Amino acid sequence: MKKHVIVIGSGFAGLSAASFMARAGWRVTVLEKNASPGGRARQLTACGFTFDMGPSWYWMPDVFERYFKQFGKTVPDYYKLQRLDPSYRVYHQDGPVDIPADYAALKAVFETIEPGSGKQLDLFLKEAEYKYRIGMGKLVYMPGLSVTELFDGELMKGVLKLDVFRNMQSHTAKYFKHPLLRQLIEFPVLFLGALPRQIPALYSLMNHADIVGGTWYPEGGMYSIVQAMYRLALELGVTFHFEQPVEKMVVQNGIVKQVHTTAADGTKRVYEADAVIGSADYHHIETSLLPEDMRSYSAAYWNKRVMAPGSLIYYVGLNKKLSGITHHSLFFDTSFDTHAGELYTNPAWPSDPLFYACAASVTDRHAAPEGHENLFLLVPAAAGLTGDDETLREHYFGRLISRMEKHTGQSIGDAVVYKSSFAHSDFSSEYNAFKGNAYGLANTLLQTSLLKPSCRSRKLNNLFYAGQLTVPGPGVPPSLISGEIAARELIKTYPQTS
Repeated sequence: MKKHVIVIGSGFAGLSAASFMARAGWRVTVLEKNASPGGRARQLTACGFTFDMGPSWYWMPDVFERYFKQFGKTVPDYYKLQRLDPSYRVYHQDGPVDIPADYAALKAVFETIEPGSGKQLDLFLKEAEYKYRIGMGKLVYMPGLSVTELFDGELMKGVLKLDVFRNMQSHTAKYFKHPLLRQLIEFPVLFLGALPRQIPALYSLMNHADIVGGTWYPEGGMYSIVQAMYRLALELGVTFHFEQPVEKMVVQNGIVKQVHTTAADGTKRVYEADAVIGSADYHHIETSLLPEDMRSYSAAYWNKRVMAPGSLIYYVGLNKKLSGITHHSLFFDTSFDTHAGELYTNPAWPSDPLFYACAASVTDRHAAPEGHENLFLLVPAAAGLTGDDETLREHYFGRLISRMEKHTGQSIGDAVVYKSSFAHSDFSSEYNAFKGNAYGLANTLLQTSLLKPSCRSRKLNNLFYAGQLTVPGPGVPPSLISGEIAARELIKTYPQTS
């Protein structure tokens, strides 16, 4: 009889873990709190508009290709990709700058801003390529359970080239002097949840992902990836139970024996388990589902973690098309230092925030009714903030729309026919997110690899973890990898499946 593993949560990490466990011959049951798969990458449909609720950037296509290849599949088996050109637009105080997909064109843009910077970009990306090859080829697939994982010939030989002990800000300054170019180079690490001066320069690998790997759009939106992974899991025999929030785990003799759920209508169910992979919020599983003496980390430990930002998000439908806009836009037209300080130094709702806008309907005609526009607006805000009521949300919405109108030269506010928002309190209620976080832990040096919450419980032999609060970290590609790591470690511990 096959052993039975329960996966808690059906986000990218949970879907990944479930499929790898099924491939290894386990009977797999996924328990999901919400009514559909995807976790933070769920889809919202309303009034003819279709929104990706969470991730909207498709980087590192090689990671997705590798994932499906391990199951004898390819990305085109499930969805089509289109490379965006320009990759994105940056609005700054002196006007907009488009980031072209073509590398020669990008170097020309750099040269117009700082003479000689094209050659410097060559040198910068040569280093970034090495970091990407080692970082994404080796480091991110390590479970972070022992320092001996680092005793790898290529890693030891190239430790200085990986720039683990130098920060991204000083690394960027070696190559570029103009503040705009520095900002363009440093912007991808904002996804990692800390200031460039706090992020190891190793993460210039993100620039390789951005410039060389490219920015892509999966037809139908990011939810197409969720649907693909869900379909693959079903093909592998995985069973899903939706609207089944886990209430507790029953522990006997150092192992999890049962997982209990309570549905919204009060219906209770008990699932017997040989092993469990928790891909929902790590902190929630530890502090709400386990007995106190079975938790690996204390409340003090969690309160000392440095969190990546939370997000204030708007899903907006317009009854007209906007001319000349791009799929992705970054509004860096205010003070980065001020907003950064309100994110990390003195956490507060930002006084004059930078923000991000996605107009999926520029690329995908199915994202909005004909003649309409679909907008996704995101303001990074420090995790743990409270007070995200309607008054606050309306305040920021008005400011974002006003700035968009200023930069695009078009009226927007009077064309809004649909609007919904999602912020810290929603992340907490919908996803049990620790401190209402959107991106997990910041990837600072002291929260990297072995210094992250472990992918396996320190107290329970058959409990493993996946997701953005454990290795390798935040982001969609790392989430796919996280599920693979958790499954691999579980299979190593319990190699027999019958």
